[in-house]
Amino acid sequence: MKSISQVGEIPVSTASIVTATADSLPTEPQALARARAFAEPLLVGEVLETGENILAHADAVALILRTIGGSEAMQAATYLVYSCQHLNKPQEVITKAFGENYAALALATTKLVNVQRQARTADIKTQLLGDPAVQTENVRKMLLAFSRDLRVVMLRLASRLQTLRYLAASRLPASPSLAYESLHVFAPLANRLGIWQIKWEMEDLAFRFLEPDTYRETAHLLDEKRIGREQFMESLRSQLEKELNQDGIAALVQGRPKHIYSIVKKMRGKSLDFEQVFDIRALRVVAADINGCYAALSFVHSRFVPVDSEFDDYIAKPKSNGYQSLHTVVRDEAGRAVEIQIRTQVMHDHAENGVAAHWAYKEAGTKGYAGVSASSEYDAKIAVLRQLLAWERELSGPAAERARNTDQGLFEDRIYVLTPDAAVVELPQGATAVDFAYSVHTDLGHRCRGARIDGVMLPLNTPLQNGQTVEIISAKDGGPSRDWLNPELCFLTSHRAKSKVRAWFNALEMAQTVAKGREAVEKVLQREGKTAMKLVDLADQLGFKCADDLFEMVGKDELSLRTIENMLRPPEPVLSQDDYVLAKKARPASHSPKGGVLVVGMDSLLTQLAKCCKPAPPDEILGFVTKGRGVGIHRSDCSNFRNMAAGSPERIIEVAWGGAAHAEGGSSSNVSRRAVYPVDVLVQAVDRQGLLRDISEVFNKEKMNVIGVQTQTVGDKRGGMAWMTFTVEVSESSRLAHVLSLVVDVPDVRSARRR
Repeated sequence: MKSISQVGEIPVSTASIVTATADSLPTEPQALARARAFAEPLLVGEVLETGENILAHADAVALILRTIGGSEAMQAATYLVYSCQHLNKPQEVITKAFGENYAALALATTKLVNVQRQARTADIKTQLLGDPAVQTENVRKMLLAFSRDLRVVMLRLASRLQTLRYLAASRLPASPSLAYESLHVFAPLANRLGIWQIKWEMEDLAFRFLEPDTYRETAHLLDEKRIGREQFMESLRSQLEKELNQDGIAALVQGRPKHIYSIVKKMRGKSLDFEQVFDIRALRVVAADINGCYAALSFVHSRFVPVDSEFDDYIAKPKSNGYQSLHTVVRDEAGRAVEIQIRTQVMHDHAENGVAAHWAYKEAGTKGYAGVSASSEYDAKIAVLRQLLAWERELSGPAAERARNTDQGLFEDRIYVLTPDAAVVELPQGATAVDFAYSVHTDLGHRCRGARIDGVMLPLNTPLQNGQTVEIISAKDGGPSRDWLNPELCFLTSHRAKSKVRAWFNALEMAQTVAKGREAVEKVLQREGKTAMKLVDLADQLGFKCADDLFEMVGKDELSLRTIENMLRPPEPVLSQDDYVLAKKARPASHSPKGGVLVVGMDSLLTQLAKCCKPAPPDEILGFVTKGRGVGIHRSDCSNFRNMAAGSPERIIEVAWGGAAHAEGGSSSNVSRRAVYPVDVLVQAVDRQGLLRDISEVFNKEKMNVIGVQTQTVGDKRGGMAWMTFTVEVSESSRLAHVLSLVVDVPDVRSARRR
């Protein structure tokens, strides 16, 4: 079949990329005829998924290989590849009939065919990666992994081209996945290897199936004025060649092929109309040497009007793959744009044949073309691998980043295996089934108990190979084994899998630490009579986001239980009940009671404000008769008072603030109005520089005298949680609420309350 992309193409060099790169098959008498005779009874009447007869397909593939320079041995291998699936023991049979090299090539190619077929046909919902583009990217990586033996790649390229040709000739539709894979995997691979005739034709055919309307429209535009355009270009070509030679510049001027996909891609990439695409009218000038190239460029620019924005000098600054040429666009007298490429013959053959030029032109010197030696077949193979490696590094994702940073790529340290649903999984070289399980899902890795590799149960520490299918046998629950972290047992290679196993055991240890801390905290709450307190509230008051964070710190002994005790109860000493007895009258009735407190129903008793709760007007207060110190005045909600009252309720007496009593009688006491009372304020805040100063300034502005400060920090000195107790003097506790609201507004203050 003659495709549209072949029309007008320049014949490529006969240098054989296939033979030079990978055809190490032994030369046997009549190998091609013997291989076909061997395969014919097996393949006759058999058809591929596309409906094409397999034997006819093999014949066509062998012809394509011969066209690009494949030897008879390489062509013979084609028939053996398609025979494998019809043999019970293909390796043994082919080895006996043709030798080990033929058997290895046939089996490797068959495996790759099966891998690609599974990846295309697998239900997208059951694939590991649901994005088709990502899945195709993995298939492309797998092609690279298999390309250690370049013969496999060559056979697959030729086979895929024939499949596209058959579907186009038969007017049969191609599946979107096959066409997409051809355009985005196989064609770029052919491009990287420099097999341009396969690359261009495969792109056009795949594009024809993916976007038939656009393809037909572009083909129609090309044909619409084809005759007039070809006449103009032939006239221009011959005239330019003649003028160059007359000017003393030895050069050959040729027409250039027109490929539909490249035209559409350029139109879309630069938002151009069809008539604005310059390479619809294009010429190529092949000069004798580099000086001739620049001389030809100077002549072309003097002969025509150059388009300034459309000039590139890839001779002075070659592309990353070694491509060299001068590109310019000029306009003739009629204003028609023509693209002209100028290069030497060596540059041209490199552009046409890619890495084939390294060994096709040994006269380029010991360093060869683009700095790559071409002195041996080994060097030729290295040149191809470098091209493939460069393509590999263009892939996206962590693998590409690793290759750029370490100058080591997928060839060196990666393998690609399959899930039972044909999704491709990338793993490090030497990875095991346990690595595979963690790569699929962390939970599957934890529950992994066994594995079937290509259907056979094997030990979990068996190293995996490229292309193998791995099925994990898992338990319903459970966790990993500590043996997996033992490097001598070789269960894990992947850093990701190792980190997942370590994380599981760290989480297990953390759970034990949290349980230990919870038990200790709950015992403290029981001891302090605070069992009704919510653990979340306790953690919040201590500056933790959740209760487990508090338990973790306690379990690790990084937070003292004494800190929790101090937070739950005031640090002041609690008086023993034995210290309390009935008091004697301490002062004459004419003296004002100390602290402005009146004992209801009695003349006058010595009174003392309790230090544990520090009452101040207008708090509700009660008195408790003490031994030798008169009546202790407590706030009615004081926990110490409740404990003492429970043991000696007969010692409770009623008391009232003196100022309030006088007010009821219609008089006032100057002493009472001037009296101040010490009150404790507890402030919780994130510790920082200047915090104490900022809070003290609030009290100062509100005319409250600070007579004492105690601070304690939990955690780091800066950024930890600070507990600060301010003792301030107030005349009335009711005013304190307003001041506390101002303290809370200070930056980093979490809470402020009276103790």
